[in-house]
Amino acid sequence: MTITRDAPAKMTHRHRVLVFGGLMLAGLMSSLDATVLGTALPTIVGDLGGLDRLAWVSTAYVLATSVTVPLSGRLGDLFGRRPVLLTGLIGFLAGSAACGAAPSMDALIAFRAVQGAAAGCLMSSMFAVTGELFEPRERARYQGYSALTFAVSSIGGPLAGGFLTDHASWRWVFYVNMPLGLAATALTLAFLRLPKPDRRPRIDYAGIVLLGAAVTCFTLLTSWAGTRYGWRSPEILALAAGSAVLFAAWVLVERRAAEAIIPPRLFRDRSFAVACAVAAVGGATGFGLATYLPMFFQVVGGAGATESGLLLLPMMIGLLAASMGAGRYIARTGRYHRLPAASMAISAVGVALLATMDVHTGLVTAGLYMTVLGFGAGLSQQVVMLIAQNAAPKRDLGAAGSGVFASRMLGTAAGMAVFGGIVSSRFAEEIGRRVPAGSVPAFGDAVRPEVLDTLPGPVRHGVAEAFAQAFSDLFLTGLPLLAAGLAAAVLLKNVPLGPRE
Repeated sequence: MTITRDAPAKMTHRHRVLVFGGLMLAGLMSSLDATVLGTALPTIVGDLGGLDRLAWVSTAYVLATSVTVPLSGRLGDLFGRRPVLLTGLIGFLAGSAACGAAPSMDALIAFRAVQGAAAGCLMSSMFAVTGELFEPRERARYQGYSALTFAVSSIGGPLAGGFLTDHASWRWVFYVNMPLGLAATALTLAFLRLPKPDRRPRIDYAGIVLLGAAVTCFTLLTSWAGTRYGWRSPEILALAAGSAVLFAAWVLVERRAAEAIIPPRLFRDRSFAVACAVAAVGGATGFGLATYLPMFFQVVGGAGATESGLLLLPMMIGLLAASMGAGRYIARTGRYHRLPAASMAISAVGVALLATMDVHTGLVTAGLYMTVLGFGAGLSQQVVMLIAQNAAPKRDLGAAGSGVFASRMLGTAAGMAVFGGIVSSRFAEEIGRRVPAGSVPAFGDAVRPEVLDTLPGPVRHGVAEAFAQAFSDLFLTGLPLLAAGLAAAVLLKNVPLGPRE
């Protein structure tokens, strides 16, 4: 299957920039929807009921996204980028409208799954279409800009969710997607013109089923382990075994598939394999560990929920500065192979600094430490996508990009689950040493502000010290992961990028 390279030349630079603006809106819409809902969930439960199914509002979205990200990237290779992107946009708009009008909790969960499936199409299309529009050096600069969507959604999502819930209705948390999605759809329809594959596609049905089932089991495993079920419970052990068996079966099937979802030949290229490894480690340490920072500020520092989210701003600034700086550096020099190693090394420094925090650490000091971690994460966040796309043949551009993105998502999910188990077990050990018997709160209660506010002063201080120690041990466990990521990154070959257009 070959794709001509002259079709993008029919688009002017202005049109390409407009299409990229639409991609940014689509990426912002999908990433914002994953963060904006948290502050609205209590109000939703009060209106719709279904407290026992509340977790599924988020789980359904994440699960559907995890399944469709690798699938939609390959479908773009087979059927063209434009149809997949438009399917994602229309599906997300329809899902958002349906979520906003949901009459019950069950309906909301179902419509959130629709949103998540569409979001997977948008996320994979965002990088694949950027790869089609721009040559490698120019692509590096524009992919650096895409870090803006993550930074804005991480900080602005919870704030927007709280504001809309308080001053309008929780339903506007979903309706707010409509203008963003309509604008992105209009730009795509008006300006996006890309070549289509010149042969009839052959769909890997067995690979789709096995990969979807494997990712489903793995996502449920990481979502439920240590929260809904114990780590050694039959349910978690069954999900772990199911994930392993299904992934192994998928690998065997893909070796014989004519058009595999993620072609095994990609992994024979060292650059692609390194990009996936660094993406997984970066997801676990840069995002998985960072998930617990707001909890630290709330339990140890006494910050409110909104304030603790805002305290992540230094990390987002560091990530954004590094992502955009790396993109400009690559566009100017054509060099990139040292950036993933620098990312792992600087992230390790940031993690080591964060591990020194205790109840006496000031906000300025914590902010500086988070900036270091964010800068390290930003040096590889978009660079690994460029590396994978540069290593892959043109016919596998979408599969390569979605493979790296899926590696980051799976790394983040696994990291959050494992780190959650570590911090809760270490808290249980430390709290017994610092708080008198009979007044020891469980981990789930100790991180709830309404419970913390009712504790006597000495108990509250003991909880803060116990959590600070557990948090320190948690971050120290991230260092071996980063060392493994660094060992992989130094193996990266210096494959020259094409010139700018």
